[in-house]
Amino acid sequence: MRVAIIGASANREKYGNIAVRSYLSQGHEVFPVNPRETEIEGLKAYVSVRDVPPPLDRVLLYVPPAVGVKALDDIAAAGVKEVYVNPGAESDELFARAEHLGITAIFACAIVAIGDSPARY
Repeated sequence: MRVAIIGASANREKYGNIAVRSYLSQGHEVFPVNPRETEIEGLKAYVSVRDVPPPLDRVLLYVPPAVGVKALDDIAAAGVKEVYVNPGAESDELFARAEHLGITAIFACAIVAIGDSPARY
Protein backbone atom coordinates (compact mmCIF):
# COMPACT_ATOMS: atom_id res chain seq x y z
CA MET A 1 0.00 0.00 0.00
CA ARG A 2 1.21 3.54 -0.83
CA VAL A 3 0.58 5.83 2.12
CA ALA A 4 1.09 9.57 2.63
CA ILE A 5 1.44 10.72 6.23
CA ILE A 6 0.46 14.36 6.66
CA GLY A 7 2.09 15.63 9.82
CA ALA A 8 4.96 13.16 9.65
CA SER A 9 7.68 14.28 12.03
CA ALA A 10 11.41 13.87 12.48
CA ASN A 11 10.76 13.78 16.24
CA ARG A 12 10.71 10.07 17.11
CA GLU A 13 8.41 10.69 20.11
CA LYS A 14 5.57 12.07 17.97
CA TYR A 15 2.86 9.85 16.51
CA GLY A 16 3.57 11.30 13.06
CA ASN A 17 7.01 9.68 13.26
CA ILE A 18 5.82 6.47 14.90
CA ALA A 19 3.35 6.03 12.02
CA VAL A 20 6.17 6.36 9.48
CA ARG A 21 8.18 3.65 11.23
CA SER A 22 5.16 1.43 11.81
CA TYR A 23 3.98 1.50 8.19
CA LEU A 24 7.55 0.94 6.94
CA SER A 25 7.94 -2.05 9.25
CA GLN A 26 4.76 -3.53 7.77
CA GLY A 27 6.17 -3.23 4.23
CA HIS A 28 4.16 -0.22 3.04
CA GLU A 29 5.55 2.47 0.75
CA VAL A 30 5.54 5.62 2.90
CA PHE A 31 5.58 9.28 1.83
CA PRO A 32 6.06 11.72 4.73
CA VAL A 33 4.36 15.10 4.23
CA ASN A 34 5.70 18.01 6.27
CA PRO A 35 6.56 21.40 4.75
CA ARG A 36 9.22 22.04 7.42
CA GLU A 37 11.25 18.87 6.91
CA THR A 38 13.33 17.60 3.98
CA GLU A 39 13.80 14.05 5.26
CA ILE A 40 12.10 11.85 7.84
CA GLU A 41 13.44 8.43 8.80
CA GLY A 42 15.61 8.42 5.68
CA LEU A 43 12.68 9.21 3.38
CA LYS A 44 12.20 12.36 1.32
CA ALA A 45 9.61 14.61 2.97
CA TYR A 46 7.08 16.33 0.71
CA VAL A 47 5.62 19.81 1.16
CA SER A 48 2.10 18.73 0.18
CA VAL A 49 0.27 15.54 -0.68
CA ARG A 50 -0.03 17.01 -4.19
CA ASP A 51 3.76 16.64 -4.52
CA VAL A 52 3.71 12.90 -3.77
CA PRO A 53 3.99 10.75 -6.91
CA PRO A 54 0.65 9.04 -7.59
CA PRO A 55 -1.10 6.82 -6.94
CA LEU A 56 -1.78 6.88 -3.21
CA ASP A 57 -3.98 4.33 -1.47
CA ARG A 58 -4.37 6.04 1.87
CA VAL A 59 -3.58 9.28 3.70
CA LEU A 60 -3.03 9.51 7.45
CA LEU A 61 -3.68 12.78 9.28
CA TYR A 62 -1.49 13.72 12.25
CA VAL A 63 -2.23 17.45 12.21
CA PRO A 64 -4.64 19.80 13.99
CA PRO A 65 -8.18 19.68 12.57
CA ALA A 66 -7.94 23.08 10.82
CA VAL A 67 -4.81 21.93 8.95
CA GLY A 68 -6.52 18.66 8.01
CA VAL A 69 -9.54 20.48 6.61
CA LYS A 70 -7.25 22.57 4.40
CA ALA A 71 -5.41 19.43 3.23
CA LEU A 72 -8.62 17.70 2.12
CA ASP A 73 -8.78 19.51 -1.24
CA ASP A 74 -5.24 18.36 -2.03
CA ILE A 75 -6.11 14.83 -0.91
CA ALA A 76 -9.16 14.79 -3.19
CA ALA A 77 -7.09 16.20 -6.08
CA ALA A 78 -4.60 13.35 -5.57
CA GLY A 79 -7.45 10.88 -6.06
CA VAL A 80 -7.24 9.45 -2.55
CA LYS A 81 -10.51 8.00 -1.29
CA GLU A 82 -9.50 6.88 2.23
CA VAL A 83 -8.17 9.06 5.04
CA TYR A 84 -7.37 7.94 8.55
CA VAL A 85 -8.16 10.74 10.97
CA ASN A 86 -6.13 9.99 14.06
CA PRO A 87 -7.23 11.08 17.55
CA GLY A 88 -6.63 14.82 17.92
CA ALA A 89 -7.01 15.48 14.18
CA GLU A 90 -10.80 15.17 14.13
CA SER A 91 -13.53 17.80 13.86
CA ASP A 92 -17.09 17.94 12.64
CA GLU A 93 -15.96 20.33 9.90
CA LEU A 94 -13.29 17.90 8.72
CA PHE A 95 -15.72 14.97 8.51
CA ALA A 96 -18.33 17.09 6.71
CA ARG A 97 -15.78 18.38 4.18
CA ALA A 98 -14.41 14.87 3.56
CA GLU A 99 -17.93 13.57 2.91
CA HIS A 100 -18.61 16.48 0.54
CA LEU A 101 -15.45 15.58 -1.40
CA GLY A 102 -16.30 11.87 -1.55
CA ILE A 103 -13.48 10.87 0.80
CA THR A 104 -14.05 8.14 3.38
CA ALA A 105 -12.74 9.58 6.65
CA ILE A 106 -12.04 6.89 9.23
CA PHE A 107 -11.68 8.11 12.82
CA ALA A 108 -9.23 5.61 14.27
CA CYS A 109 -5.59 5.06 15.13
CA ALA A 110 -3.97 4.27 11.77
CA ILE A 111 -1.19 2.33 13.49
CA VAL A 112 -3.60 -0.02 15.27
CA ALA A 113 -5.52 -0.36 11.98
CA ILE A 114 -2.57 -2.24 10.46
CA GLY A 115 -2.21 -4.54 13.47
CA ASP A 116 0.62 -2.66 15.15
CA SER A 117 0.86 -0.78 18.44
CA PRO A 118 2.27 2.71 19.02
CA ALA A 119 3.63 1.41 22.35
CA ARG A 120 6.06 -0.79 20.39
CA TYR A 121 8.00 2.32 19.38
